[in-house]
Amino acid sequence: MSRVPLKLFTIVGLAVAVGLATAVSPFAASTPDGLERVAEDKAFVEAAKDTPLHESSPIPDYAFPGIDDERVATGVAGFVGTLFMFGLGYGLALLIRRRDGGGGATTA
Repeated sequence: MSRVPLKLFTIVGLAVAVGLATAVSPFAASTPDGLERVAEDKAFVEAAKDTPLHESSPIPDYAFPGIDDERVATGVAGFVGTLFMFGLGYGLALLIRRRDGGGGATTA
């Protein structure tokens, strides 16, 4: 069985993740997640929306700001969020790899 090169695996994996985040996220359930549900039940959800952190968030409420269509705004937020997290993870991996002296497994 032949091995898939790491670079190809990474590119295909990223393409699948970006495609799913962009195309599927607009169809996600609009019901609140567990933490938001508790905040609604305990009547303090509005207090969180008034904080400076919420207002300065780059993608508040999983919708990209400035886009009127809610589904498109959610899809763009999924696209941007996935690319951002990939970039963050990739950068961290490069940093750790460089710190370890270039990478592969070492034996003692």
